[in-house]
Amino acid sequence: MQKVTTFLWFDDQAEEAATFYTSLLPDSRIVDVQRVPGGAAMTVTFELAGQRHIALNGGPGKEFSEATSLYVDCASQEEVDELWARLTEGGEEGRCGWLKDRYGLSWQIIPRALPELMGGPDPAVAARVAQAMLGMNKIEVKGLLEAAAG
Repeated sequence: MQKVTTFLWFDDQAEEAATFYTSLLPDSRIVDVQRVPGGAAMTVTFELAGQRHIALNGGPGKEFSEATSLYVDCASQEEVDELWARLTEGGEEGRCGWLKDRYGLSWQIIPRALPELMGGPDPAVAARVAQAMLGMNKIEVKGLLEAAAG
């Protein structure tokens, strides 16, 4: 059992959101649904890429904010493109790889190249890459590599 689990409060879309989220990434599944009398989901335990989360149908009044987000390490531009397209459908794009999905939850869809380029030994390369990223909504690896090359 995972010691710390992310707990997400939804108005009444916990099961719908968990089903959508588990369709996005490999090694994802619905683990358990606890239902109230009458059959509506109260909590939905699910895994995204093996990481456990719990979604609650808690009713209105609790909104997500950018202060909490799910960070996805993407191995390729194709993975970034696919997740970006699916998550912004009904949601909204943000800057620097951030977006809000149709449920209002914030995500960071980040290609692995970004932290690799920014974490390298040359601070001038990191600065150019950071500047390039600041001009993007969806992160484009090609643009990062061009910035890194100068």
